[in-house]
Amino acid sequence: MRQKLIVGNWKMHGSQRLVKELIQGVDAGTEELSDNVEIVVSPTLLHLGLASDICKAGRIKLAAQNLHNEPQGAFTGEVSAPMLAEYGVSYIIVGHSERREIFDESDQLVAAKFMAAQSSGLTPILCLGESLEQREQGASEKVVIKQLAAVIEAAGISALQNAVVAYEPIWAIGTGKTASPEQAQSIHQVLREYIAGQDVETAASIRILYGGSVKAANAVELFNQADIDGGLVGGASLEAKEFISICKSADS
Repeated sequence: MRQKLIVGNWKMHGSQRLVKELIQGVDAGTEELSDNVEIVVSPTLLHLGLASDICKAGRIKLAAQNLHNEPQGAFTGEVSAPMLAEYGVSYIIVGHSERREIFDESDQLVAAKFMAAQSSGLTPILCLGESLEQREQGASEKVVIKQLAAVIEAAGISALQNAVVAYEPIWAIGTGKTASPEQAQSIHQVLREYIAGQDVETAASIRILYGGSVKAANAVELFNQADIDGGLVGGASLEAKEFISICKSADS
């Protein structure tokens, strides 16, 4: 059975006080959860050092929200995978729709960041997703497969053995709209079957998360789907009680 994974993406939110209260609150509220659930939080880059110190005493792991694809160099304002590894980061989110759309990151750049994360022993969380327009055109499957294929072409199918995939329909991020469990499962199944076409064992073991207005009210139904292995949680991860409830929903 694949271990469930719940990742809280805090985006550009937070303060020193919030970081302390959230991590300590979630850690205390999930201490009775079984090992069937892995919990990760992703604060801003500025707060990773503080978060790392707090997380050392508990079960929560850290993810970074971004990285540069080079290990070092004259890239003002950027951080690299080796730097993040020094701060106890375990995961790195790559290919999030906000990076693709707002910062114009291409499939090729996402693939380069994916490989950079792995080169330092970090696990990339590869985000895939379609816009509302693409969904209405019936292109959802084509879009997410293209995004996934770009990484496989660059890194090889074996690279997915040390990675996580997150399906995040863009039309459901921060909108309050959520893909129905059946809609989400359908895309998750397509992704797993595509991977299985190249490597059956990798397809069976890789964790595929759902993201897009995940909250306590819909978490159980989503996580009960055969190919949904947890959630990449946005706004709800900024409220300890709500996030704890989502984590508990994954413990079955």
